[in-house]
Amino acid sequence: MPPAGLPPPAAPTPASSLQSAFVASTPGLFVVLWSTGFIGMKLGAPFAEPFTFMALRMMLVISILLVIIAFTRAPWPRDVVTVGHIAMAGLLVHAAYLCGVLFAIQMLLPLGFVALIAGLQPILTAVFANLFLHEKLNSRQWLGMALGLVGVVIVVMSKYSLSAFNWSALGAAGIGLLGITFGTLYQKRFCATMDLRTGGIIQYTATAMLLWTLAFATETRVVQWTGPFLFALFWLAIVLSIGAVGLLYLLIRRGAASKVASLFFLTPSVTAVMAFALFGESLGLLAVAGLLVTAAGVALVMRSARN
Repeated sequence: MPPAGLPPPAAPTPASSLQSAFVASTPGLFVVLWSTGFIGMKLGAPFAEPFTFMALRMMLVISILLVIIAFTRAPWPRDVVTVGHIAMAGLLVHAAYLCGVLFAIQMLLPLGFVALIAGLQPILTAVFANLFLHEKLNSRQWLGMALGLVGVVIVVMSKYSLSAFNWSALGAAGIGLLGITFGTLYQKRFCATMDLRTGGIIQYTATAMLLWTLAFATETRVVQWTGPFLFALFWLAIVLSIGAVGLLYLLIRRGAASKVASLFFLTPSVTAVMAFALFGESLGLLAVAGLLVTAAGVALVMRSARN
């Protein structure tokens, strides 16, 4: 019974229930979509050089967003400083991260190792979020981080040997790791309230300009327009650059950067499951155990953050 004189609480509407269900499913949906990026980049990598591949992806995303903005009349940033912050976050998240990962894949670093390096992001994000954003993790969250990292290592090492490491490829993956880490923090600090449509145009345009400059300076820009390449290009542009990145920014807006980053622990495991389902790659009991350990670690971080 509500207190005397107060109206009873409104019953949830179908629209509000649907919105609540979407919000609850956002972390899981993000992990699944983000994990497909490793497979998409591996699929398209043989048919175009890295800067050219990513620049074409950016151009396709820009074209799609321009159509969306034309129909929705999305608001643009009002000052140059805000535009600069949005562009910088985009260069870190898109140019540094994507090209680092793609270079590592093209240098034949196994997907599991690429995902393992990217899986270090939650630890780095937690440390730097503490320094720059004053976000603190409690002991249970640090335990969850440790479990997540252990689970990622178990999954990767169950499928690959240390001999698969390549120092140049490892360095490229490391650049990608730093890009997504500092890009996430920069987005949280300076661009958390940006409109995802117009902000996306700014970020992808800045990234495309840099990538085309590098492509013209260092690559032949020859593209093999095969079916697999076109599928990978459209998948990465629509599902990853618009879908997954949009979900990432929504998660950053709603929660602490370190909590959101913990979701990246799950991507190597989910990628391994996808590779098993799509390409028949082995997925032994040790990998499944690692997946469960990782999931437990992420659940501990997320639950502790809510308490």
